[in-house]
Amino acid sequence: MTTFGIIIGNRGFFPAALARDGRVEILRILSSLGYGAICLTPEQTKFGAVETLSDARKCADLFKVHRDEIDGILVALPNFGDERAIANTLRFAGLDVPVLLQAFPDDPQKMLMGARRDSFCGKISACNNLWQYGIKYSLTKQHTTSPDSEEFRADLANFAATCRVVKGLKTPRVGALGARPAAFNTVRFSEKLMEHAGITVETLDLSEVFGRIHRMADDDARVKEKLANIGKYVDGGSTPAASLLKMSKFGVVIDEWMRDNELAGTSVQCWTAMQEFFGVVPCTIMSMMSNNLLPSACETDMVGMIGMYALQLASETPSAIVDWNNNFGDDPDKSVIFHCSNLPKHFFENVRMDFQEIIAGSVGKENTFGTIVGKMKSGPLTFCRVSTDDLNGKMRAYVGEGEITSDKLNSFGGYGVVKIPGLQRLLHYICRNGYEHHVAVNISSYGPAVAEALAVYKNWEVHHHV
Repeated sequence: MTTFGIIIGNRGFFPAALARDGRVEILRILSSLGYGAICLTPEQTKFGAVETLSDARKCADLFKVHRDEIDGILVALPNFGDERAIANTLRFAGLDVPVLLQAFPDDPQKMLMGARRDSFCGKISACNNLWQYGIKYSLTKQHTTSPDSEEFRADLANFAATCRVVKGLKTPRVGALGARPAAFNTVRFSEKLMEHAGITVETLDLSEVFGRIHRMADDDARVKEKLANIGKYVDGGSTPAASLLKMSKFGVVIDEWMRDNELAGTSVQCWTAMQEFFGVVPCTIMSMMSNNLLPSACETDMVGMIGMYALQLASETPSAIVDWNNNFGDDPDKSVIFHCSNLPKHFFENVRMDFQEIIAGSVGKENTFGTIVGKMKSGPLTFCRVSTDDLNGKMRAYVGEGEITSDKLNSFGGYGVVKIPGLQRLLHYICRNGYEHHVAVNISSYGPAVAEALAVYKNWEVHHHV
């Protein structure tokens, strides 16, 4: 459950009853939508609102007590509100979480003193003070919005997603398994820039993985359990029993490494050493991890996995990493996205296990079983690419939305057709700015929330494609 700290603004020469009633309405709406709320009570301050320096201290102290529960702060303005008290509360609390400002709308029939809000103006003043204090904040889509409106519900859903992304990206630990495939300069990244952004990378060499697998008995209880889980997850089809056993052992080693190192996600050297010296592709195990909200990116694309993780945090559903792979006929706004593949089962209309057709010719079909293949189901699409800009010493990303269409396509691997308005403009941006060919995707509509989290609160350079 996402929990918000609540600041109800009040200003002395405006009707205090508006703050009283506004607090009740805000808390009612949040409760009805399943959000938690930490708010002053009428016993602590006048109507449980914040107006004076003393009120700001009390509210900040309350937030500090609930520091570990609060994911973001909602500032609600039933009337003009005291901008200093709002800014002081946030400064004194020092929570470093996202902040959303909401202003109640006025009724044109109630513009005389006693019923007039002036929240429209008060919101501008509150934002000005937060800007002066250096406090980052988010805004509702409309300048004023009723708490009991669909627009505000959408604002809250997007803000909650932003809060989840910011919280999840504060200090995640992630794992890189194996070296970068030699042919893929495109997935180079800077561990130091990621560490500076709060993201710690743990590494594990493939030789260590193979060594641990070699010491593992075929009848090990952990291996049997993993083998059973693979069977429940996907039909193995014609995959040899020996290949399934190898996948199971690989999965056990990865599970234990992730648990011991508290890893939120991984990137894997998926070819060709894995096939030449072990005899399977790791795609099924990676698919299972991503489907269980432990995102895993192929070709050791570590920052690509961070894009997967950001989208997952926003939507609370699995993400995948794919190639911007092909044009789709003559439609400039459509493209084929593809991988060979380790996509989570969540993405597919129908799914099966198969061998990896791209590299089978060079390493032998018998060494490439374990891919997860099928056509992606149609639905909304949010995409995100995170990258380390090593030349300029900063984290950067692009984010946008579109849809996965129902267009038919004859292909292998994991594939789908996407439609993105202004796709050619986006592709020009990707190419002009040296971005990778991989992109993280999610079946959702959280582009603005992810862009807000990365640009405003993480302070990354973000291109929001709209």
